[in-house]
Amino acid sequence: MSTTERNLGYAALLAESRRLDSAAPAKNKIKLALLSDAATQRFVPILRALFARQGVDAEIYEGPFDAIELEVYDRNSGLYNFQPQIVVILNSVQALRAVFLRPETDAALFVDTTSERITRIWDAIHSNLPATIVQSNFVLPYERFFGNFDQKVPQSMYATVAALNSRIAENARSRGSVLLCDVESIASWLGRQQWFEDRFWDSAKYLCALDCQPYVADSVVKIVMASLGQVIKCVVVDLDNTLWGGVIGDDSLDGIQFSAHGEGEAFYRMQLYLRALKQRGIVLAVCSKNEIANALLPFEKHPEMVLRREDFAAFVANWNDKAVNIRQIKETLNIGFDSMVFLDDSPFERNLVRELVPGVVVPELPEDPADYVRAISELNLFETTSFSAEDAKRTELYQAEATRREEQAGFASVEEFLQSLNMRIAVARFDPFHLPRISQLMQRSNQFNLTTRRLSEVECKALMENAACLPLYAKLADRLSDHGLISIVTVETKPDSATLAIRDWLMSCRVLGRGVETFLMNQVVEHARKLGLARVTAEYIPTAKNAMVKDFFHQFGFEKIVEGPNGEAQWHLLTAQYNPRPTFMKTAEP
Repeated sequence: MSTTERNLGYAALLAESRRLDSAAPAKNKIKLALLSDAATQRFVPILRALFARQGVDAEIYEGPFDAIELEVYDRNSGLYNFQPQIVVILNSVQALRAVFLRPETDAALFVDTTSERITRIWDAIHSNLPATIVQSNFVLPYERFFGNFDQKVPQSMYATVAALNSRIAENARSRGSVLLCDVESIASWLGRQQWFEDRFWDSAKYLCALDCQPYVADSVVKIVMASLGQVIKCVVVDLDNTLWGGVIGDDSLDGIQFSAHGEGEAFYRMQLYLRALKQRGIVLAVCSKNEIANALLPFEKHPEMVLRREDFAAFVANWNDKAVNIRQIKETLNIGFDSMVFLDDSPFERNLVRELVPGVVVPELPEDPADYVRAISELNLFETTSFSAEDAKRTELYQAEATRREEQAGFASVEEFLQSLNMRIAVARFDPFHLPRISQLMQRSNQFNLTTRRLSEVECKALMENAACLPLYAKLADRLSDHGLISIVTVETKPDSATLAIRDWLMSCRVLGRGVETFLMNQVVEHARKLGLARVTAEYIPTAKNAMVKDFFHQFGFEKIVEGPNGEAQWHLLTAQYNPRPTFMKTAEP
């Protein structure tokens, strides 16, 4: 039985949900609306329980049964009065069946009209709410009226639902704030024979069998948590009996098991999997008990190795315990422990890391390496809500940063080193092209983030179109690499009080200490002066991860005027008292 099966029992989750009201309140809260053409009263409690496992108190608005359009097109509906951050729409193939199987139905027209209806629902929600939408696709039906020939008949229900799912995905690609919940994939994995319970549909209109509902809820929770910035950024992997079979120090290069065919193919598959993760933006790191020369040998000399040394942003091989080494990797990459996954074949090493570095995600790996990739994939650890050009070159950026640190040691001063980098910064107002990356940075930045507002792409677009706001992004490049879009500052003009209010200020930690924040502060204050505003105000809202910027505004001469009981603070600066500070970067075109 897998980890997910042990954790996703319906009865256990229902029992957890009943204890929620007496439990200590969660620090994090979200408001989520659930709309469906299936009954959801059995779904909502387990959804709340799964959010609670993530430390989130989910306040859920449950829309009336099969009233999606009534809720969406009525501006006075419960949906809009509730003002959710997230709107989840679950559609059932059972409800679709009754419409499709009418005698006069034309399959192509059905796909067009149904997909257009779903798209209009998204647009209606976004015209009234700056919410992220999580839209399900449809589970393929079990009826195959033509048998295996169904796939070749465009008028068949099976082929039509498949075409509709493709159309929904295609329409969602152009809408950054519409995310997909792939219930078809869940049903396929669990098996349609287990998924469909027609007696429960007939009597109660349940989306699926009760034992399958937790898997749908788990998928929704993972999507929502990813949209709130909880994502895996790094996979830390062992070497011996994890990336290859055998022990390189004992078995030598010829003795380890690794091959595209036959013995060792399980490890070849594992490396293919990790390389694909790296290509989509997950950083790879090695943590091995080995002599460094032995650890590097297969990467440098084995002809069938898929992964090479340059695929890893950090490579640690020594005889220290792995908890110590993972802490070193965390400091090197400047990410949180909860952004890291540790893969190791040894139960001892897995338990050691769980005990000593509790934030790191440590999945159980099966005894048989042939099942490694399946077991990891089943856990769906790498949920994301976006993919950008910066993601694709993330490993290169970390490697360039390591080069910078090595070079810095050879300079007499930090100033001399910064001048040598030939830094070029481009600052511009939000634009449609950069909105996906802007929203991604809003969702994922934790440490250098003054207010940690998690703004969706729709909300970022609203800022872009608001004349009272100046929403800025910054891109940075130097002689070693192009960092891409690395910082966001949004300010709002308040003419009645002669004030420019800083609403958001966040930056990728990869570029700390370069002077980006100084360059941007110069621009913010200059903007206030040009508008004739006497002061700039700002806010710091503490989180578990942003203590590093607690006194950020103090270093620029701001005065703290209010401090709350939980460390939140209001800051104030007279524009006349600010003198622009030098930086070592040139202005470039966006």
